[in-house]
Amino acid sequence: MKLVNIDYVPGYEIVEALGIVKGQVVQSKNIGKDIGAGLKTIVGGELVGYSDMLKEARQIATKRMVDEAESLGADAIINIRFGSSSVMSGAAEIIAYGTAVKLK
Repeated sequence: MKLVNIDYVPGYEIVEALGIVKGQVVQSKNIGKDIGAGLKTIVGGELVGYSDMLKEARQIATKRMVDEAESLGADAIINIRFGSSSVMSGAAEIIAYGTAVKLK
């Protein structure tokens, strides 16, 4: 499965747009990491626990999007975008979406 955030796949012709596909997840951290992140905000610096949580959430959302595209028989997903929102303290929603296409 080819994944691009442009509206074409270099070297291929799009023969059919199959529709929008998406994957989403609401991910949270454990309480221990949340306490550590709270302390880190006092001294500053990267909140590694949150960065790791968001990275994992993006991977899950991307996989779910790809699974949906594969179920449609897609060869690629174009115009991929990610969105995020805070659901509650220590939890975030990540959505990945794009257009599933058949290539020639």
